[in-house]
Amino acid sequence: MIRASAGTSGEDPDRFYSKGPLRLRGEQVPETTTDQRLLDSPDGAGWANEDPWRVMRIQAEFVEGFGSLAEVGPAVSIFGSARLRPDTQEYQDAREIARRLAADGYAIITGGGPGTMEAGNLGAREGGGVSIGLGIELPFESGLNDHVELGVNFRYFFVRKTMFLKYSRGFVVMPGGFGTLDELFEALTMVQTGKVTSFPIVLYGTAYWQGLVDWLSSAPLASGTISPIDLDRFTLTDDIDEVVDTIGSGPEDAVA
Repeated sequence: MIRASAGTSGEDPDRFYSKGPLRLRGEQVPETTTDQRLLDSPDGAGWANEDPWRVMRIQAEFVEGFGSLAEVGPAVSIFGSARLRPDTQEYQDAREIARRLAADGYAIITGGGPGTMEAGNLGAREGGGVSIGLGIELPFESGLNDHVELGVNFRYFFVRKTMFLKYSRGFVVMPGGFGTLDELFEALTMVQTGKVTSFPIVLYGTAYWQGLVDWLSSAPLASGTISPIDLDRFTLTDDIDEVVDTIGSGPEDAVA
């Protein structure tokens, strides 16, 4: 089996691989991720004996995350594709949004990787805010970007996602793929079910997101599986001023 650091797309095998607090390279890189080993269910009694002990590691990740982020103050999470390069308009817009929000007093939280996440962390530093990256063990990424000031690496996706929701006052969702969609719909579900309140969600880029919004109206809303109010749980815009205004002009405007 090809080791994770080499990947399947010609990535540099000498790049670092992040596994929780560990930085690995070369033969030390595991062939599977921690999430994969947790979710796989092979036969044998040995697995039943191992699973309960995983709870200790999961608990440790929660403790590390809570301890690291408890004093960062009001924060906004910015999500989007890891594949967008600095020469794209979306990258530059994410950078400017982060800069503006940081200048208003918010810490900026991203997934800590490249692309949109890097833009958010760069903008946070330029705006004088705290630049936070919540990394995750992935076979095709190699750790936190250079603009992260406070970084926490996680093994488990569900622990990491809890940190985004717990420590953010709102989400700005830039164009992105499956991971971005996952984060978007989890936030919408939390708002819909009342698990989080006064939680603005902004979709930035009408050309990118309008098709999704149209589908929500023509399929889920039309069939009655969501309510009309659910389409009011997010803001769709191309205007950076509207993004900043929707999140709030400063932490004092946000509701914890």
